[in-house]
Amino acid sequence: MTDIAGLVLPFFGLIFLGYLTARFVEHPGEAMGWLNTFIVYLALPALFFKLVSRTPVEELTRADFILTSVGTTYVVFVLIFSIGLFLRRSTVAEATIQGFAGVYGNIGYMGPGLALLAFGEAAAVPVALIFCFENAAHFTVAPAMMALAGGRKQKPLFLALGIVSRIALHPFILSTFTGVAAAFLALEPPTPLQRLIDYLAQAAAPCALFAMGVTLALRPLKRIPVEIGYIVPAKLVLHPVLMYLALSLVGTYDPVWMQTAVLLAALPTATNVFVIGHQYGIWQERASATILITTLISVATVTGLLYLMRSSALPADLFP
Repeated sequence: MTDIAGLVLPFFGLIFLGYLTARFVEHPGEAMGWLNTFIVYLALPALFFKLVSRTPVEELTRADFILTSVGTTYVVFVLIFSIGLFLRRSTVAEATIQGFAGVYGNIGYMGPGLALLAFGEAAAVPVALIFCFENAAHFTVAPAMMALAGGRKQKPLFLALGIVSRIALHPFILSTFTGVAAAFLALEPPTPLQRLIDYLAQAAAPCALFAMGVTLALRPLKRIPVEIGYIVPAKLVLHPVLMYLALSLVGTYDPVWMQTAVLLAALPTATNVFVIGHQYGIWQERASATILITTLISVATVTGLLYLMRSSALPADLFP
């Protein structure tokens, strides 16, 4: 357990330092803009490219892994959406944000750093695949559901073009597919360029976690929404449990792939859920509260999950 604490506490400590810094150092919220730009457009793409480009091509084409992981995520989404719509009597738009709060984990800022620390570079490919295809699904479902709810009146062609451009031009997805191309062609960047990529990749996790802490501090908790009662268990417990069961039933995967997928499913709600709510003017304050609460609770749940994995108390595959 000491090893797990030594792994997790510095990781969450960076988030806490970001939170403390934002509470005691006065800067306008816009000051985060350049740091987020560095993380999203340079540091994390460099990390994805570096790790994916060094991966054997055959490992990058596991459609069964992709379909099972994304499909499991959307089983939970449909469940939370249905609870919000039929039991809580929320609107379609509100239930959609609740659904995302229950499944859209922090797989961009927290995922790569924690998975690589816990499982080594072998975790890079499942992280990249899950990130790319889950985000492609989220970028498609969010505007489609909001159009269905009547939140924005857009012609189908413009809606489709907007979805395609968000997917195709996202820097994480672009860098991953560039890495796939480099792996397929066995290309290696020149030494100076490789060193630059290494510097950027090394900065990805610390900067992303610090930025996440600052973001949480800038959105203080005002009230605890009722929906937390079912969203938090769904995100931190149900999602990883179903991911574990689904991957165990569907195929045979490298233990690191299994553990990585379950870990990513167990991560707290992503700040992008607030961004989606803010974009459409729906469920913003409650989305912010959900992010903060799931992040705080995940210190215990993620630590416990990693302990079960590293101690072999939780087999890498339930049905080997």
